[in-house]
Amino acid sequence: MKELAAGETVILVDSKGRQYLLELRDGGEFHTHTGIVQHADLIGEGEGRTVRSSTGARYTVMRPTLTDFVLRMPRGAQVIYPKDLGPILLLADIEPGLHVFESGIGSGALSMTLLRAGASVTGYELREDFAARARRNVESFLGPDAATRYHVEVRDTYAGIDVKDVDRIVLDLPEPWQVVKHAAVAMRPGGILVAYTPSIAQVMQLHDAFEDSGFHLAQTVEIMQRTWHVEGQAVRPDHRMVAHTGFLTSARLLGEVPGGLKPPRLQ
Repeated sequence: MKELAAGETVILVDSKGRQYLLELRDGGEFHTHTGIVQHADLIGEGEGRTVRSSTGARYTVMRPTLTDFVLRMPRGAQVIYPKDLGPILLLADIEPGLHVFESGIGSGALSMTLLRAGASVTGYELREDFAARARRNVESFLGPDAATRYHVEVRDTYAGIDVKDVDRIVLDLPEPWQVVKHAAVAMRPGGILVAYTPSIAQVMQLHDAFEDSGFHLAQTVEIMQRTWHVEGQAVRPDHRMVAHTGFLTSARLLGEVPGGLKPPRLQ
């Protein structure tokens, strides 16, 4: 069992199931309304250890999952929610060794998901503060090795993409249709583009852009998540659910074949 060490990010869970994200530090303290937890009581221990605060409140420590970290990490921009991150991996068919171009980096939630799946990521982000935060979040959760596969530039994707022969393009931008012509040049044939867009009007404009491009087999899906309350024989859907967050649109770069024939489109 690997012991917790200073510098690691952990989750503390209290007796009511509330979770707190913190980085362990030598001499550090975690302060809440229920007292103080000394980091020294956690460093050198294993996951699942329960400690008491200065007032006797119980806290259990564990390493965060990617979902835990994404929902609680430092961020400036709104993140793509975990319910959409998983489907993006499948829609884009992400596997180890792929080179992914990402734009609209935000706080790095999607970047971390792509990197942990084994891809290398080149990202364009308009805001320097967002780019810097994303780099910090990636290294904090995934470590320095993953950070070597992560390259972020402060650039405007609408003005063009300089990298070539990328395997996948993943976009979280207000106007992804402006990127279609650049994506067709930057990506290898057979590559997949996936765009995350909050509104159906954006989806419509993106599909229109595909019509005059080498992208085919376009499809759009929406993912909804409903949890259930299970307590003995009392079983029912929870009153609240994560419904609409955004639409996921994917398409493949297939181009045209000699004679002007085009690949079939999805009906």
